[in-house]
Amino acid sequence: MSNLPANLRYAESHEWVLDHQDGTVTIGITDHAQEALGDVVFVELPEVGQALSKGQEFGVIESVKAASDLYSPVNGEVIEVNEALEDSPETVNEAPYEGGWIMKVRLTDTAFEGLLDADAYQATLSSDD
Repeated sequence: MSNLPANLRYAESHEWVLDHQDGTVTIGITDHAQEALGDVVFVELPEVGQALSKGQEFGVIESVKAASDLYSPVNGEVIEVNEALEDSPETVNEAPYEGGWIMKVRLTDTAFEGLLDADAYQATLSSDD
């Protein structure tokens, strides 16, 4: 069973969202996603200033097994990217909820419709088995 922090919201596409309560969020991929990918070797980060729409592809994460598109779980503008991932993409595997975050976004709306709490996300994973 993956470790799912209760303070995060989750997209069915396996991204997590940390709401900073100030109109910004941090986004990364879930422990389940990094486990399914295997050893991450490259993360294509979005551009700072890029406008994102919910569901829009914003980057790619590549592992030794596969490449997966990353989808924005929110509407907003990229205000920071985790440049440490350029040199150490494996951080996504080691600490998906801490050092392995991908980007920070200033929200253009604070709607989190469609995002799941930890229990609901866990339920979607259980149905995959």
